[in-house]
This record gives sequence, structure tokens and C-alpha cells, in this order.
Amino acid sequence: MPLPDYEGWAIFAAVAAAGSFSGAARALGLPPAAVSKGIARLEAGLDLALFHRTTRRVSLTTAGARLLPEAEAMVAAAAAAVEAARDGRGALAGPIRLTAPMSFGIRALGPPLAAFAAQHPAIALDVMLTDEQCDIVAAGFDLALRIAAMPDSALLTRTVAPVPLRLVASPDYIARHGAPRHPLHLGEHRLIGYGHGGRVQQLRFTRGREQAAVTPAGPLTANNGDVMVPMLVAGQGIAALPQFIIAPELAAGQLIPLLAEWQLPALTLQIVTPPSRRRPARVDALIAHLAATLKAACGQVEDSATAV
Repeated sequence: MPLPDYEGWAIFAAVAAAGSFSGAARALGLPPAAVSKGIARLEAGLDLALFHRTTRRVSLTTAGARLLPEAEAMVAAAAAAVEAARDGRGALAGPIRLTAPMSFGIRALGPPLAAFAAQHPAIALDVMLTDEQCDIVAAGFDLALRIAAMPDSALLTRTVAPVPLRLVASPDYIARHGAPRHPLHLGEHRLIGYGHGGRVQQLRFTRGREQAAVTPAGPLTANNGDVMVPMLVAGQGIAALPQFIIAPELAAGQLIPLLAEWQLPALTLQIVTPPSRRRPARVDALIAHLAATLKAACGQVEDSATAV
């Protein structure tokens, strides 16, 4: 049985990432002719066209798009094997790139990363905080923290802890507008929504077998929870937010939980990694550290507010 064309697969992944043969050549440090020959050799061996080529651009064929995740996993596994060999010769060292949601990252990620950096001074951490869910493989991230429902994919996930959602408003808002007694009454209120790109997420409630869904249509829609808090405290509306964002306001009585007998969909904090289970030891060490230290930050805290 002939060996797979590992070099060809690596070149294929590089061309797909760069969007051009010349860009892949620069990224790989190879002559452009070597990149062209590598793709031609791989396509001949597969008896498939992997790219559409024009004078201006290169794009994946249907077959190429289907095979790209396999190529990326192959390259990642090879890189992880090299890293594992290096890690086995001494202290953990090298770069780790990670991404996390903005609000959670600002509130919770700093202390665990500081402790990890103190333990492993030869590791360089590169952190990007964003509420957009980027393609972590294409963007070159080693891991991502996600607080959202994960679509089916080849990405690997590790669940850290539940993230409670609370429907809240200020005492002033309740005094002026009254407290909703059923989720469907929220249509009569100023309901602040989470979303972006013109799309607002529905709020879905359950109570036993009873279900209700409401689409926010209030004074604000945002893709970040922190920007909603001042408007809530000022009595300008109602919103459903993760408890870790509003815990101080709940404890201070500035916000009050609503419809406590109804459940909102459970969110979880997850650590997401590329498909290959062969990861550098330093990445596995950070994953274990974050899984152990971030549970308390997910909002599993008591507050003094009384639900209405």
C-alpha cells in the first residue's frame, strides 16, 4: 500500500488557507513551482480536481471543500506530533492562541491565565476576545471558549460548567410597568434582545410541559450583554442575561429576577479545539487548567434578589 502524499495534503491545506498558490508558497517557504507540482501530484493521485483556477483567483471545488477538513486535521496532527516530541524534552514552551467571548473573557479569564503564565513562563499566550464565533481552524486558534449551543461539527468540545440565564429588570421598571406573569406577556414590555446582523434571538421558556417563545422587540439589540446592563439598571427594559454578567446588580438589588418558575434554555461554557486529538502538551495543560479554574466564574453564585 503506497504511503499518503502528506506533503501534497499540507500544500493543499496551505493553498486553501491562503486563497492562492503564491500565498501558499510564501507561507510554506517553497518555490511557487513546488506548490503547483504538489497540487498537480495530489489531484492526479486522487483523480479529482481540488481547485477551480482562473487568472485572478483560486477556489475550492466541491470535492476540495469536502476534503479540506481532512487535510487540516492531517496537518494539525503532524504539527501536534512535532510539538509533543519537543515538549517531552523539557519544560512546556511555545505559543498558544485562544479566543473567548468578550464579557466572560474580561471578567473571568485574566486570573486563570496569570496563574498559568506564572507556572509556565516559557509559554506565550495570544488571546482574542470577541463575541463572533470565528472558524478556529482557519484562524489558527489552538482553543476557544464558547458560551452557546454548538452546531454539529468536527470540532472537539469539553463542557466546563452550566451558565445560568436570568430574566431581569430593575425595581423602577417593575414599579412603572408591572411584572410579567407569563412569558407571552413580555410582548407588552420593552424587551431588550441579543443578536447581530439584523437577527434577534428568540427567548424560549419552559415550565413543565408548557412552552412559550418570545422575540424581543425593545429599545436595544446588541451582541454583547455588558452594553445592556446600564439600560436595564436605568429602568429602560427587561432582558435575559447570563448570571455572571449581572451578579453584582442582582446582589445590590439594582436588578430583580422575573418569571423564576420558568426555565430558559441552559447554556454551558465549553472549551472547543480543532478536530485532531493530537495536541501539544502545553495546550492540553492550559485546557486542564481552565476547566478546573473557570467553573466558579460561570455564575453559580447566590444573590440576595427576590424573584417577582
